[in-house]
Amino acid sequence: MITVLLVDDHPLVRAGLRSLLTTAGDIDVVGEASGGQEAGELAASVMPDVVLMDLSMPGMDGIAATRVVLDAHPAARVVVLTSFHDTGRVAEALRAGAVGYLLKDSEPSHLLSSIRSAAEGHAPLDPRMAVALLPAAVPAPAEQLSAREREVLTLIARGLSNRQIGRELGIAERTVKVHVGSLFRRIGVVDRTSAAMWARDHLPDAGRG
Repeated sequence: MITVLLVDDHPLVRAGLRSLLTTAGDIDVVGEASGGQEAGELAASVMPDVVLMDLSMPGMDGIAATRVVLDAHPAARVVVLTSFHDTGRVAEALRAGAVGYLLKDSEPSHLLSSIRSAAEGHAPLDPRMAVALLPAAVPAPAEQLSAREREVLTLIARGLSNRQIGRELGIAERTVKVHVGSLFRRIGVVDRTSAAMWARDHLPDAGRG
């Protein structure tokens, strides 16, 4: 069963999404949030596989909310679901850590298949927005990383293993693995050597100590 958290400030939109998703059979809506802060708190408690994130919300927009959710639950797969056709927003959302970008006028069947795709580790993107993929693929600058991800990346650059990083930061090794996977996605690398090189180029303290 794929667990999903809905984040949208419109109750009717959330109700419609919940109604659709519950018909799928393999998708379980485990929470709803009307804003970014609430989404972060819920993500930490219910630990959803996929988060459907609206972009336009009062107070904290969906891009900032994506960062909050991923700080709280780095393993979440955030898929933006919005009315915006702006390719610049696609790039911003993906740099913030979202793995997919869908439009609200998508066919219901496409939405369901995209949720399944995201849960399997893929990156669903509305074909109409595919032009944004290239600029979005540029590695995120260090300030896009959470404070914890910067700590983990700095320790990777110093040659520490996941177990050693866990001891250094006082967190479980499995939590370190989640942070490592998340930051690898954000900076566009696939191994620790590349991550260490990226860190030395972008983090002032990397490799010291």
